[in-house]
Amino acid sequence: MRFMRSVRWLLLALIVLGAAALQQASAQIPVGTTRTGTFVWDGQQWLPVQAPPPPPAVVVEEAVPDGDDAVEVELAPPALPVYEQPPCPAPNLIWTPGHWRWGLFGYYWVSGVWVPAPYTGALWTPSYWGWSGGRFAYHEGYWGPHVGFYGGVNYGGGYMGIGFAGGAWNGGAFAYNTAVVHVNVNVVTNVYVNRTIVEQTTIVNTTNVSYNGGPNGVQHQATPDEQVAMHETHQAPTTFQQQHLAAAKADTSNLAKNNGGHPTKLAETKPLAEEKHAAPAGFKPPPARPVTELAKAEAPPATIAAAKAATTKNAAIKPIQPEPAPKPADKPAPPVAVKPAPPAPKIEPKPTPPPATKPVPVPETKIVPKPTDKTPAEPAVKPAPKPLPAPEPKVVPKLADKPPAEPAVKPAPKPGTTPPAKSDKDKKNPKDKDKDEKKPE
Repeated sequence: MRFMRSVRWLLLALIVLGAAALQQASAQIPVGTTRTGTFVWDGQQWLPVQAPPPPPAVVVEEAVPDGDDAVEVELAPPALPVYEQPPCPAPNLIWTPGHWRWGLFGYYWVSGVWVPAPYTGALWTPSYWGWSGGRFAYHEGYWGPHVGFYGGVNYGGGYMGIGFAGGAWNGGAFAYNTAVVHVNVNVVTNVYVNRTIVEQTTIVNTTNVSYNGGPNGVQHQATPDEQVAMHETHQAPTTFQQQHLAAAKADTSNLAKNNGGHPTKLAETKPLAEEKHAAPAGFKPPPARPVTELAKAEAPPATIAAAKAATTKNAAIKPIQPEPAPKPADKPAPPVAVKPAPPAPKIEPKPTPPPATKPVPVPETKIVPKPTDKTPAEPAVKPAPKPLPAPEPKVVPKLADKPPAEPAVKPAPKPGTTPPAKSDKDKKNPKDKDKDEKKPE
């Protein structure tokens, strides 16, 4: 009986647990999936479930909005390298000067290149670096009806610091000022020469500094015309310009840390492809006029005054460089003066020993008195060394006994011219020799 009761309770427990499991399973979402989609059981019927929307795409880009200081760096950009502008290869191309940009690995150089205008009458305002709040902020270039403010940086090629002196739109064609811009005269014929406007818009930049304001930067504020151009409708760089920037960034030889601020490729000879855009609403290119008028055109008085003022302030950068130069020059001067003093006394004692060598030939003076007794014997002394070896053993003992035997040493003069005077003495000497020889016997 007890066993039956336990079985009943066990079965009851299993039924309760099964019912709870079914109820929990019916509450799960989703419950089943078929080829037509996912469905949910609401307790009475299956209902289709709508798929959740995909997450928004994450876009990472380096693009800098027009006029927005999106890139700020504490390190100043390198100086602008000096290079020659390649000639314009085709009509209606606008020169975009080379400049420094900032990337993940520091500053890199973007080479200058000729670019087709996106619409007739469009002009290019170069990008520039400006000093703001203790940091260097980058300002992107843009297309517009007029050239705006680019920091007063003298890029050359017509961008002398204020505006553009390299040419102007003349109706539907662009006329080039060959006083400052290079063109292929075989292809580009719409040209003129105007040196006056080049001088009036030039900001002297002897240090080739590439930024505006801040320490040693170009001190130039926007002129009224530049301020107006800054508020006009602008066109961002074309797609081909963006590709040109990306290629420059990918080339590690353009990095300032690799080339020391002197890139190998400074400008492109081949122009970029054309990309057309609509002109701003209400804009019309300037009407055509004789090229002789363009050759006589001058800059506005405000522009001329601003260029002169910026030149004067920028010239103050010059004395900053020579100041550190004299400091190292003062230090080496004193040690050079001290070094020549000690070597002077050292050289003087060295010549003193040579005079000591001169008295060494004193023994020669002892030999001199002997030949002085007979001056004619001096020539005989020179050939004497040859016959001396034979008579030396005999003459030496006699010279010790009798000092007058000195003439016996003079057999050498036999080849001389005075044999008779010496022959008389020689006759007596052999007798003495015989007597001496008999005695020892």
